[in-house]
Amino acid sequence: MYRNIRPIALLVVALVWITQASGQGCVAIKSFTTCDMNAFTNSNLMGKGWVVSTNYRYFRSFRHFSGTEESTGRFDHVNADGSVGNEVINYVTQLNVGMAYDLNKRNSIYFVLPWSYNTRSSLYEHGNKSRHSMRSVGIGDIRVGVQRWLFDPDSTRKGNLALGVGIKLPTGNFNAMDFAYDVHPQVDTNGTVHSGEYRPVDQSIQLGDGGFGFTLELQGFAKLFGPVFGYINGFYLFNPMETNGTRTYRETLNPILSNEAICSVPDQYMARLGLDWNISRKIGLNMFCGGRLEGIPVEDLIGGSEGFRRPGYVISLEPGLDWMRGRHDVNLSVPVAMVRDRTQSVTDKETQAATGKPRHGDAAFADYLINISWSVRLGNGHPF
Repeated sequence: MYRNIRPIALLVVALVWITQASGQGCVAIKSFTTCDMNAFTNSNLMGKGWVVSTNYRYFRSFRHFSGTEESTGRFDHVNADGSVGNEVINYVTQLNVGMAYDLNKRNSIYFVLPWSYNTRSSLYEHGNKSRHSMRSVGIGDIRVGVQRWLFDPDSTRKGNLALGVGIKLPTGNFNAMDFAYDVHPQVDTNGTVHSGEYRPVDQSIQLGDGGFGFTLELQGFAKLFGPVFGYINGFYLFNPMETNGTRTYRETLNPILSNEAICSVPDQYMARLGLDWNISRKIGLNMFCGGRLEGIPVEDLIGGSEGFRRPGYVISLEPGLDWMRGRHDVNLSVPVAMVRDRTQSVTDKETQAATGKPRHGDAAFADYLINISWSVRLGNGHPF
């Protein structure tokens, strides 16, 4: 039986492996993982067993977009201290650790714990006098969930579809703070003047969003011809909570931004569609490429949408390689941004209506995202 299943499992492992998704910049502010941590590896076709997975992700966002238009003038702007460039730069490094338990060939439960180290370099958050950085480090919002293959893997070898549901717990710090320079001078007990204060870091590098959420997820594959398969992924995070109480201080930049004084708790979404080619069945090597859409909607599907958020989306071309040997699966994916759109937010629209002047905020996006994952099947089983 395993000999018949082997070609499908070898291909499917490359199709939609762990599928980490993270916005490339200020738009999609948190990471998430679709379905269980080993959804398309051989363990799903072998019955009970534990799978441990890790994923490393990195990106650097620095290109500002308002709508789909890039604000290239930011790179040439001359600042008060004589430096050139007032773009905001986010460096995000994240390590996700997950565990999945396959109850049988069709049903799984999973647990995902993210850990992040984030740095944000800017001028406007430091009085626009000179460039400084703010940081956040720690665990993010934990997710747990279940998934089920709709069709029996033993009888459906040319395609299948898995559906999953999960919950997101507010375990990440949504009010992480660091020192903001050249703002609100204060005098300590010794009479020393400090030109700055500790403030919450920007929403884009907060470790969590502060809300209880739930997810709907799907992923599937279908054999098209020869060694070529098609794959699909979908993920939506519902965040019913409206705001989390974390202050943004944006109202101090301009009184018309009073609607943006507190952070929103936004929904998130992701979708992938592409092709996979089994290069070598003997060594377990696969190559895949497809389209990827991810972002934050202007308004949540459930609950209110007030507070500050940077809605928008990224459409990327996502090439990658996957290698599976025995109980191990190693995957490399590099989504490259093709379309970046910072859409008009609820507060943008409210401000525009109140002032009669056009209002469309911007957001920083990355050029590409690096994903590296490794998963290991534990215990008894029938690895290839």
